[in-house]
Amino acid sequence: MNRRRLAEDVPVAVSACLLGERVRYDGRDKKLPGLQERLAAAGLKPVPVCPEVGSGLPVPRPPVELVRVDGEIRALGVEARRLDVTEKIRAFAHRFLETVPISGFIGKGKSPSCGLAVALHRPEGGTLAERAEGLFVQVLRACRPDLPTLEAEAVADPDRWQEFVEQVRVCSRVTPGGGR
Repeated sequence: MNRRRLAEDVPVAVSACLLGERVRYDGRDKKLPGLQERLAAAGLKPVPVCPEVGSGLPVPRPPVELVRVDGEIRALGVEARRLDVTEKIRAFAHRFLETVPISGFIGKGKSPSCGLAVALHRPEGGTLAERAEGLFVQVLRACRPDLPTLEAEAVADPDRWQEFVEQVRVCSRVTPGGGR
C-alpha cells in the first residue's frame, strides 16, 4: 500500500457514525467496514463529524426527519413535530466550516443532516416524492460549492470512489490545508 505520511494526508469530513462512533439518534453506529482503510490508502485523513451531536443534541435522542413546511425544509421530530433542530444544525455547520479545514465530505445516506438525497416528508405525515440534501450538506454546498461529496453507499463503487479521491486532491490544491 502506498501510504502517505500523516502530515501530508488530506482532511475529509466523514459522518462519525460511519467511523464506528455511537452518535446516532438510537445510540448506535453505522460503521462502514473498510472505510478507514480506503481513506488511509488514498492519503485521506478522516475528520469525524456528527452535526446533531455537534449542535448539542444528546445520544440517544428523538429521531428527526426533513419536512417541507411552507416551502422551507426543516428538521422536525418524527413523533413530535414541535421539536425543530433546524437552526441548531445549520449553526453548527457554519461553525464547523469556519474552524475545520476539509477538502471533501463523506456522509451517511438518508440522514436528515448528512445525506445527499434524503426523503422529504409532509408536516402531517407521509413522504413526498422529492428529495433534498441534509441540512449539514445544504450549508456545505452553499458555503463551499466546490467541495467534493460522496454518500457512504458509493464508497464501494471503484469508479465513484476514484472520482471522489481525485476531486478531493484537486480541492486540496486549490485551498491549501484543506481550505475553507
